[in-house]
Amino acid sequence: MLRPKVPTNPMPTGLVTPPAVIEPTTVIQPPAALAPAPVPARPTVQLTPGAVIALVGGGTAVVLVVGAVLVSMLLAVAITGASLAICALVIRSLITADAKRR
Repeated sequence: MLRPKVPTNPMPTGLVTPPAVIEPTTVIQPPAALAPAPVPARPTVQLTPGAVIALVGGGTAVVLVVGAVLVSMLLAVAITGASLAICALVIRSLITADAKRR
């Protein structure tokens, strides 16, 4: 029915372009800096015991919510698959019962 057609390549013409000549270029290094720029001191983050408890509680809540969402999605897929399997069995039994009557 559907047969692929293999494309035919035309014959080469014999005209060949010469390869481009690549000449090497020199890399000029900029003069080295005399002294590195001073890095501004960044303030360190200090966590209080209350902040640590809040971070642990927030992380736990996020893990629980994401876990509940993933479990509910898995359950939805499982229920959908089971219902489709039951529908397929019912339709198959109806078709075979109809074929036996004739």
